[in-house]
Amino acid sequence: MSASAPAPRSGGELLVAQLQAYGVERVFMVPGESFLPCIDALHARRDLIETVVCRQEGGAAYMAEAHGKLSGQPGICFVSRGPGATNAAIGVHTAREDSTPMILFIGQGGSDTVDRQCFQEVDYRAMYAPLAKWVAQIERADRIPEYLARAWAIATGGRPGPVVLALPEDMLASLAHAELAALPPAPRSRPAVADMQRLRELLEAAERPLLLLGGSRWPDAARLAVRDFALRFDLPVATAWRRLELFDNDHPNFVGQVSASMPAHQKRAVMDSDLVIALGTRLCEPTTINYEWLASPMPRQTLVHIHPDANEIGRLCLPALGIVASVDGFAQAAAELTPTPGWQPRRRGSEAATPAPTLPPTPGPLDLNAAARHVAATLPPQACVTVGAGNYALYAHRHIAFKGPGSQLAPAVGAMGYGLPAAIAAKLRRRDAPVICFAGDGCFQMTMQELATAVQYRLGIVVLVFNNGLFGTIRLHQERAYPGRALATDLVNPDFALLARSYGGYGAAVERSEDFAPAYDAALAYAREHRMPAIVELRYDADIILPDRTLSQLRPAETAA
Repeated sequence: MSASAPAPRSGGELLVAQLQAYGVERVFMVPGESFLPCIDALHARRDLIETVVCRQEGGAAYMAEAHGKLSGQPGICFVSRGPGATNAAIGVHTAREDSTPMILFIGQGGSDTVDRQCFQEVDYRAMYAPLAKWVAQIERADRIPEYLARAWAIATGGRPGPVVLALPEDMLASLAHAELAALPPAPRSRPAVADMQRLRELLEAAERPLLLLGGSRWPDAARLAVRDFALRFDLPVATAWRRLELFDNDHPNFVGQVSASMPAHQKRAVMDSDLVIALGTRLCEPTTINYEWLASPMPRQTLVHIHPDANEIGRLCLPALGIVASVDGFAQAAAELTPTPGWQPRRRGSEAATPAPTLPPTPGPLDLNAAARHVAATLPPQACVTVGAGNYALYAHRHIAFKGPGSQLAPAVGAMGYGLPAAIAAKLRRRDAPVICFAGDGCFQMTMQELATAVQYRLGIVVLVFNNGLFGTIRLHQERAYPGRALATDLVNPDFALLARSYGGYGAAVERSEDFAPAYDAALAYAREHRMPAIVELRYDADIILPDRTLSQLRPAETAA
């Protein structure tokens, strides 16, 4: 060995050293014996890399995905082989659908037992191929830096997404001489000058243009530059499904998030558009309103699609102009684009963004709209609101004005159980910022064991559990398709407030409107002062299914139809 060659180290040590070199500050895991060398290497760096021990691999993977959303860098998750890897699949699926950078490391059996269907053996290349951008197994410890550099570049490049790397336990224990790899540079593609000139021509010829924002890895400077671009051309701005944080929701040019459930006044502003500039977003089912708004393959509007991955442009909706560019690359080019002198917009953005009508009180003693308005009115600056999947999320999205990256976390994939793990990841990233989780009773119970993780790390998050004893979204669809024939959607629930107290946190149950504000304010204060989680359980009748409709109102109409 030459004098300049690196000292030999185990595969586990080499892998964690490479993560440290890439600036990783936190990893999420459920420990397993199949990657003990990695755990030992993390122990040696416990003052540099925080290891967050979770209660179930699905929760750990959700936390890593949420961290990736917030940071723009790959969220890191370690799980064990077999059952651990299969549990973690939900987080990988979420990262893929939401275009979130993430790397999942899976402990694997030794190479001496491969292909014998031994204890917990799974072929991860086959299992994860449809879910991840890249799946590989590292067979040699000296190639760990090479594999991690490639994984990092793939996870963050083009359309960001998850990478899965399997780690045979004998490889992690073996010694290797290897130099660490440099951090892959972040690709930043900019539009061509001719493309920006054509964009200006299309903008100035349009009568009802709309700017649609979505995707991931939005630097704050890019978000501000895109906002200024929208204001110069006075564009109405919508966000893709569950990307509300990309444009200030109380700005007069904002028209809402595009989805099938958007309010009628917002949907009109979207459906009437004759030019759509889609920036950073995939044109998937929710964001196209089931391809009713943007038809596949030929939209009726003039479509400009700007995306960092050329494979997304024209894949479902053919654009009049396709531009391969990263969000920040487009933002830099857009900062230099100004209207032709003398040009005036035919329709001002503020005219398209009509104010939302006030939602009426929900029936019964507890007005859920009033409760959500109180949360919105008292939400501290820099707060993060998280949701999972379910009708209850509409109370957050209809009432809270989100502003900027980190103000909300929501799974575009529509995965239940996301809200609590995402709240934990948000609080770990910014311990001084308030974090509020909206969760349905069914959604919360998917990952409620992670409440123990919040307790262990003394995370003062506040969870609002909307308890109507239903898988509410499914009941809604049942009543629409098969009125009066509901099955398998009723829930028998625990006392969620008592559950919080059993973990050592704060718990309160609310059944009347006048009791919500005191309970919520007390929960916020408790979470802040004691650095412990708090739950406010909202108990209400199962008939209340949407912020503006009940099941009884839906049922007669559907039955008649």
